[in-house]
Amino acid sequence: MKKIIILTLIILGFSIFLSNCATGPVQGLIATVNTFPGEINRSNDVPTVKKAEGCAHNVLYLVTWGNAAAGQIALDNKISRIATIDHSTVSVLGLIYSNYCTIVSGE
Repeated sequence: MKKIIILTLIILGFSIFLSNCATGPVQGLIATVNTFPGEINRSNDVPTVKKAEGCAHNVLYLVTWGNAAAGQIALDNKISRIATIDHSTVSVLGLIYSNYCTIVSGE
């Protein structure tokens, strides 16, 4: 019984360590830093005059802060028409620190 509990704790520890909060198309075990495309407004030709970024941060899965909502980023930076929405992630050991950013461009 004691071996089963220890094995369960080890598996649980590895699963928490390997699950990255910041997700992207590729993830590293030690660190992840990448930018990847999101949505493009194909219905009209919106020039990319302004560009703004908002991020949500996480430390040890205990504290989270920030705002990565595309609508709020556009509103805060007076972007009335959105051309593209891209994303970026950064994580260090998955559990230690991670962030997820939304990059909004438009006019």
